[in-house]
Parts: sequence; C-alpha cells; structure tokens
Amino acid sequence: MMALLYLAPAALLLVGMMGYPLYQLVQISLYEYGQAQASGGAPLEFLGAGNYLALLGDAHFWTILLQTCVFAAICVLGSLVTGIGLAVLATKVSPLPRIMLFLAAIGAWATPAVAGSTVWLFLFDQDFGLINEALTGIGISGAEGMSWTYDKYLAFGLVAAEVIWCSFPFVLVTTYAGLIGIPGEVVEAAALDGASTWRTTRSVLLPMLRPVLVIATIQSIIWDFKVFTQVYVMTNGGGVAGQNMVLNVYAYQEAFAASNYGLGSAIGVVMTALLLLITLLYLRAQRGNGVLS
Repeated sequence: MMALLYLAPAALLLVGMMGYPLYQLVQISLYEYGQAQASGGAPLEFLGAGNYLALLGDAHFWTILLQTCVFAAICVLGSLVTGIGLAVLATKVSPLPRIMLFLAAIGAWATPAVAGSTVWLFLFDQDFGLINEALTGIGISGAEGMSWTYDKYLAFGLVAAEVIWCSFPFVLVTTYAGLIGIPGEVVEAAALDGASTWRTTRSVLLPMLRPVLVIATIQSIIWDFKVFTQVYVMTNGGGVAGQNMVLNVYAYQEAFAASNYGLGSAIGVVMTALLLLITLLYLRAQRGNGVLS
C-alpha cells in the first residue's frame, strides 16, 4: 500500500499528460474532422468507426503497416546487436578506450534527430557526399553520383542505419550496467567448471541480463515503431511517390498535408493499439520463459 502511495503522484502526472491527449485522439478519430470543421465553417459529423473501416479497407494502409513493422524490426535488431556487442567490448578494454566509446555513444544519443538526419544526408549526398567519394576512391564502380535516397530499399537502409546510430547508446549503457552488476565469482565458477566463453555467455550471462534486455527491447520497439523525424527528413516526406512511408509519416500526411484530421487520428489510435499489443505479447512471452515473475 505504501508503494502505491509513493507511485500515486507520478501516476497522476502520467494520466494528465498522456491520458487526456489519448482521449482527444480517440474522440477526433470518430468524426469527419477536416479543415472546414477545424475552422468552424462546417458542423462535425459523427462517423463512429467510419474512419477505421476506411483505413482497414485501404490496401495502401496495409502496405505501409508491413513496411513499418519490417523497418522497426530491423532497427530494433540492429540496435540490440550493436549495443550489446559494444557493451561486452566495453567490459574488455582499458578505461581510456571505454571512456572514449561512451562519450562517442552519448554524443550520438544526444544529437537532435533533425540535426543527425541532416548530417547523414550530407555524408551520403549524391554529388558532394564523403561516402560516395570514399567508395569511388577505393575503386567501387557505380559509386560516383549514386543516390542513396532514390531507391526504396537503399533509402530505407540509410534511414535504418541512422536510427540504429542514435538508438544503440541506450542499449549499450543499459547492458553495460547489467554486465558490471554480475558478480565476478559467477563467471569464475563457470570457468572452473570448464564452460567455454560462448557457453558462459549463453547459459550464465544472458539469463542474468534478461530483465535488463527486456527493458531495452521494449524501449527500442516503442522508439523505432513510431520513428518520424528521420524518415521524414531523410526521404523528403516519405520518399519518391511515398515509397518510404511509415505509419507515423502517413498519419502526418493525412492529418496535416491532406487536412483529414479524423483519419490521421485513427492512424494514431491504431499505432498506439499495435504498440500496446506488441509490448504485452512480448512481456507475456518473457513471463512464460520465467524472466518476469
């Protein structure tokens, strides 16, 4: 009971800051709400589930949903692999390289998304980018003047690399904190029992790190599923003919570019529901594995 009292102020703050906007989002999604309604020039028309039915009946929406899921999965996997690998490396190196690694990682983490996306675009610029010049310099044919944002899959790959670059530091810091919290005696006991490095990692370290990795994975899923800035900036609003559209950019285009606020809100509600479902399924799977009690 005392723990609930301590948590009550934070819970009230979260309800105020997140509950009311979510309520408004759901409410708008139930109406025909365009520029005319927003300016008071036309009355609101209650549609009920009309926006959702229109959305679910649109093949374009399902294509974008699939793209978003695949893109987010690649970003989450890349962030976890990079962050965990560098965390393990940080435990093996001397203090100075470790400090340099963490400073570089925190610098990437702290860089604003717009600034980071712009820098990446400059590095991969078709005419003046350092990457194309370097690839041309080492003799790779076709690198000169290559556009990294025209092709659908190259553009998605470039954006995913930038998202991983600014996301892996959280995984790195979280995993490193978990690694240094594991008693050295446990690893020594495994070594005395004849366990190899891989067996020690798989059977000793990873099970002890699972609660930490659950947190890192859930955060990565939430962040990467709702990516907006990097996709919007680096593909100029969703790519050529909208080929690099993800759900968050699609919601923005519908709500603000097309002034269809009701449909844009419905996309936001669907995104929120999907994130909750994915998170709950992941937590249930981890609970089934005995990670969470």
